[in-house]
Amino acid sequence: MALSKPFATTLAIHVKALAVSSLRHHHPRTHSSFVTFRFFSFATPEEAAAERRRRKRRLRIEPPLSSLHRNQQQQQAPRPIQNPNAPKLPEHVSVLTGKRLNLHNRILTLIRENDLEEAALFTRHSVYSNCKPTIFTVNAVLNAQLRQSKYSDLLMLHRFIIQSGIAPNIITHNLIFQTYLDCRKPDTALEHYKQFINDAPLNPSPTTYRILIKGLVDNHKLDKAMELKDEMAVKGLAADPSVYHYLMSGCVRNSDADGAIKLFEELKEKLGGALEDGVVYGCLMKGYFMKEMEKEAMECYEEAVGENSRMKMSAVAYNSVLDALCKNGKFDEALRLFDRMIKEHNPPRRLAVNLGTFNVMTDGYVAQERFEDAIEVFRKMGDYRCPPDTLSFNNLIDQLCKHGMLAEGEEIYGEMDGKGVKPDEYTYVLLMDACFEVDRIDDGAAYFRKMVDYGLSPNLKVYNRLVDKLVKVGKIDEAKSFYDLMVKKLKMDDEAYKFMVRTLSDSGRLDEVLKMVDVMLDDEEIDFNEELQEFVKDELRKEGREEELTKLMEEKERQKAEAKAKEAEAAEAAKRTTRAAVSSIIPSKLFGKREDETESAPAAENAVEAPSMEKEAKNGKEENVEEATIVGFEEPDKAESPAETEPKWS
Repeated sequence: MALSKPFATTLAIHVKALAVSSLRHHHPRTHSSFVTFRFFSFATPEEAAAERRRRKRRLRIEPPLSSLHRNQQQQQAPRPIQNPNAPKLPEHVSVLTGKRLNLHNRILTLIRENDLEEAALFTRHSVYSNCKPTIFTVNAVLNAQLRQSKYSDLLMLHRFIIQSGIAPNIITHNLIFQTYLDCRKPDTALEHYKQFINDAPLNPSPTTYRILIKGLVDNHKLDKAMELKDEMAVKGLAADPSVYHYLMSGCVRNSDADGAIKLFEELKEKLGGALEDGVVYGCLMKGYFMKEMEKEAMECYEEAVGENSRMKMSAVAYNSVLDALCKNGKFDEALRLFDRMIKEHNPPRRLAVNLGTFNVMTDGYVAQERFEDAIEVFRKMGDYRCPPDTLSFNNLIDQLCKHGMLAEGEEIYGEMDGKGVKPDEYTYVLLMDACFEVDRIDDGAAYFRKMVDYGLSPNLKVYNRLVDKLVKVGKIDEAKSFYDLMVKKLKMDDEAYKFMVRTLSDSGRLDEVLKMVDVMLDDEEIDFNEELQEFVKDELRKEGREEELTKLMEEKERQKAEAKAKEAEAAEAAKRTTRAAVSSIIPSKLFGKREDETESAPAAENAVEAPSMEKEAKNGKEENVEEATIVGFEEPDKAESPAETEPKWS
């Protein structure tokens, strides 16, 4: 039932009065708040419009509480602006689940099967698949490549994963530092470390400093290593006995016994006078032995490995003490300590010996000229889960060859294949030099050739020793064959070229000298400079054939000029062909008059109609310019050569 207008008006007045009375008695009126009532109707349309205007004014003066609350939250917690150039944080180990974990295990299987090429290739391919590898998977491949000294493959894979957007973690950086230090590039390693400190969103770990300091000491950068030790203290890292062990060994290597003792006192002071790790005692003993303080050295020995010692002796700590005894006339004591280490060795719970232990004992036996014992202890490595590596084989071969036992050294070399160990460049150089010492020139050359056949890269000094030895015994043909083999594999210097030229000239083989120069002139990477030219001319002048070098060089210059002319002609022909093909597709009026169009009118007629032709040509040119501008081409300018009249494609 609809309400009549008078009744509705009266009802509205009573409701409004009731609301005002209720607010007056129960809710004190404040200026900052108001209550809005929704009425069912208004007396007049004007009253309803006035109410709407009041609401709008109040909303402009006092916005809703929800809006105020939202603005306050935005002011208190503004959204951070993400920098697209900021380095990415590495992934957490929790991402190694599901398909990515299966991929990780599959690549680990390839690594265990020693198929590193397939593991690296599989890692690369999976980057662009729907199962992207984690940085932990990449680190496993990088670590395996580092163990096998595949430095170039390691650096290429590292560069690839960085460009692919996989953020490296601290282990990745440590592997890169170790790689450059193993390659004898400490300056490059320090540059990467500075870049890591400045840009990486990570902090260096104690392992980072161990790797860097040990590598710098091994590369004769003791001062830089000392600076990094001080930097550790600045960054709040605790004093590390392993770091001090590396620094003390560097001081001993430099015959600085006082420096080693001073570092020991510094470490003891930083640790509150109580040492638990005995890794520094071997270097301390060497320092005392160096100062002829045998009593103090043996006191350190008792403190480290005595019956009442509380030191924690790892295999590295034992090896350091063992080496100090072997090199300072205490070999009998070293043997007793070695027997004790063997008894304590109980892998995986207790690792008292490692590969370095057997290398130290091998050197100790050789120093005592007990070569059979040295070979015997070397062959027992595998019994204690310490299979020998290439470095261990090289060490024993070197020791045997230095003592004139080449046959025994070759026998040890023959065992490498059975142990699954691959010889490196140093292995073959040792055997080559040992063969030269006993005038086995052919055998030494065979070792060099075998090294090249296996894909190894000897340096220029080794090559020079080889050819020099061959020439001295009159084997010029063999020397020349090795020159032909290595000239493209080695970056030879002027002295290497001069040596071969002189050798051939002294044997009257000037034709071969000219052939050799012919090959050098064809190779753009070889700089046949004026000094070499004069040297070759002096050798040819002995037989009055210096003019042949001049003719040869002129002929080579003529051939090079002809080759360049042919290349330019071929390029020009290609351009003309391209232009003809384009002209057949695009209307010729876009390019103006074609080159093959000639004027056939007589000269007199041309003279009479010259003004009108010039005007038409001008108008036509303006038309062509406008059309070319619309289509997107530029009209070629007038020029003499056809190449300059080519249209410029936008």
